[in-house]
Amino acid sequence: MRGYRTRLIAIFAFCVLAIVAVAFMHPIPQDPAYHVFADNRTLLGIPNFWNVVSNLPFVIVGLPGLTLLLGRSVPAGGLPELRPAYLVFFTGVFLTGFGSGYYHVDPSNETLVWDRLPMTLAFMAFFSIIIGEYLSTGAARLALWPLVVIGILTIAYWHVTESAGRGDLRPYALVQFLPMVVIPMILLLFRSRLDGSGYLWAMIAFYVGSKLAEHYDAQLFTALGVMSGHSVKHILAAIGTLFIFSALRRRRPAR
Repeated sequence: MRGYRTRLIAIFAFCVLAIVAVAFMHPIPQDPAYHVFADNRTLLGIPNFWNVVSNLPFVIVGLPGLTLLLGRSVPAGGLPELRPAYLVFFTGVFLTGFGSGYYHVDPSNETLVWDRLPMTLAFMAFFSIIIGEYLSTGAARLALWPLVVIGILTIAYWHVTESAGRGDLRPYALVQFLPMVVIPMILLLFRSRLDGSGYLWAMIAFYVGSKLAEHYDAQLFTALGVMSGHSVKHILAAIGTLFIFSALRRRRPAR
């Protein structure tokens, strides 16, 4: 028990230090170059065609995920107490297909809000799922909606400050990237109530791959010719969420 508490305190202290460090940073405005993508071709009358249609996999994964969870019981690969978190996660994945597609038709700060909102739902729900499966289902149920609200408020804060000419992405960056650092720490330091942690590691790996593809947008466009790194980012991120769908169907309670 003492070791368990020590590990919890270490993770909590890391989160506090990260929050304090970000608070002392200068405000980070949205870079206008963010809206300029390597592949801006119009095909079939759709601007930025591949960046738009590459969001379809989110819908393809999100809808079956919602259907799976709206049944009479949570699949054996999940925990019944976490049904709300699973539902919010797949709702966020499903809506990302539309929000991100809408943004890429006409990239701007105004449309970017609708890209980030559903993604934040998925991020916060996934964090709650990890808390529930590895630490405490009660804590996860209590944390889910505050995490969702905090995530939405960070986007609202960024949008308001950006509209006022003093954009500040710090809170949004924190809720997007801090969980992606803390989650692997939890997976390494604690044991899940379910087997098959490989599904979660696979999702994390594909998420990292998607961010790398986003970073090398132009280079991948030059190499592939068909689509850019940003389009590949969408596909890799959607494949990552597919592992959560598979986990719910295939995992079993840990011995």
